[in-house]
Amino acid sequence: MTASQPRTIAEELRRAGLRVTATRVALLETVRDGDHLGVEAIASGVRDRVGHVSLQAVYGALHALTAAGLVRRIEPADSPARFEGRVGDNHHHVVCRSCGVVADVDCAVGEAEVIYWGLCPDCSTARSA
Repeated sequence: MTASQPRTIAEELRRAGLRVTATRVALLETVRDGDHLGVEAIASGVRDRVGHVSLQAVYGALHALTAAGLVRRIEPADSPARFEGRVGDNHHHVVCRSCGVVADVDCAVGEAEVIYWGLCPDCSTARSA
């Protein structure tokens, strides 16, 4: 880690110009530990870390963290928004048409957001059986 890289989530929040709160720290930890989580799953993870937090506070923190570039929001068609901690690169996503699981796909084309649709390995195997 270089001197220009933040060492803690609190430092990342400060560098992004955000106030450090327990909710924001817990939310960023939850998103980074999760896998393309929806708001309800994030709220549950935050509650596990800090106790009670309103859904409105989670939405507010997600908005601030997304605007600051610390969290990425993706919106697959006909699906609720999902959030991920992988930011700062141009990657894409694949969404399973059966179970809805979302996975990252390294960049296939320049500056674009591409969402691929198909079947995840589990659903593909179940369909073949």
